[in-house]
Amino acid sequence: MSDRFGRKPALFTTIIIQTVATFIQIFSPNWEAFSIIFFFVGAGSVSNYVIAYVLGIEILSPGVRVVFSSLGVFVSSAIGYMLMPPVAYFIREWRWLLVPMAGSGLIYIPLWWVIPESPRWLLSQGRVEEAEAILRDAAGRNGVEAPEVIFTPSEVEDALAMRDMKHNILDVMRSSNMLSITVLCSLLWMIVSCGYFALILNTSNLNGNPYINCFLSGVVEVPAYFIALVLLRYCSRHLCQSSTLFLGGTVILFINIVPTDLPGLAIFLEMVGKFAITAAFCVVYSVTTELFPTVVRNMAMGTCSMAARIVTILSPFIIYLGNNYKYLPYILIGSLAIFGGLFCFILPESYGRVLPETISQMQQIKGCRCNTDQETKNIDSKSEFRKESKL
Repeated sequence: MSDRFGRKPALFTTIIIQTVATFIQIFSPNWEAFSIIFFFVGAGSVSNYVIAYVLGIEILSPGVRVVFSSLGVFVSSAIGYMLMPPVAYFIREWRWLLVPMAGSGLIYIPLWWVIPESPRWLLSQGRVEEAEAILRDAAGRNGVEAPEVIFTPSEVEDALAMRDMKHNILDVMRSSNMLSITVLCSLLWMIVSCGYFALILNTSNLNGNPYINCFLSGVVEVPAYFIALVLLRYCSRHLCQSSTLFLGGTVILFINIVPTDLPGLAIFLEMVGKFAITAAFCVVYSVTTELFPTVVRNMAMGTCSMAARIVTILSPFIIYLGNNYKYLPYILIGSLAIFGGLFCFILPESYGRVLPETISQMQQIKGCRCNTDQETKNIDSKSEFRKESKL
């Protein structure tokens, strides 16, 4: 939806789906109805999170982009996470707990008149005048004088040529280069999601008050995103991704050797592991958006997010493995994190590079260099064939 109809319409559509579904959920007559409605709550929630991230990345400059991705999106999420346990502590009845969750969706209404459409997406659709208008408005707001000519004639010509080339999810799989990057990014998302959500779900199994443990789990995310900001700003993406996954995996594996009479140390190590995995989550979003071009960026993000949700579904069962052997979940999570820290080096380095606009501008992964140019031409020709077929 986002790549086809625009970032802004898709964003607010999914926000409406989440808000309305949460409101309807309040009146669930039974558990089955609650679960069915919850499907739409989750669909709207995950979708608008990914779309909002892509929209912000495409609007902002490279320097501000890193701040937005770490502090703007993820720290805001962490603050919401921290607020959830205190609210749940004072509102124990689940129907009333859903009321503030549904009501929070109303704060998005004024943002329709504040948030612009992505100029990059508009340009990819050949809507040059609209993209120019947004950029001139942004320049005026920032006190910067916009150049007389924003897009060169060649850029306008390329934009108009791309206008009739409609891309779909199959385009992500037709090129061996793009397919390899998609698979590797999806695996990274799955590994990070496995550790992140399993550790979140495990907070209720830790010693102590579950509300306090959940609050602490949210607190450790705030410094994690600040660390991610520093890493993303000054370090290569390979170093950012590998260091956070190595740290998280190693610390989580150390939990296995903690004596049973030191539960506080085990909680501390788990929070440190959650800290590192959380930073890795922030990094994998940036890596993915920087590798894929504008024409399929949201489709690629959605594909990786979908892969991550498959592992998220399995996360409760990973925790249940602890019923057979207490430390088995930690061994699995830690080992996967270290494995992810190793194979992330296969991906191209995107630090300091301009966001790609078209498939042909994507970086090449090792081993796919020989046939990428021909495959890119095939994708473009197939897009052209679909256009002619419609005509």
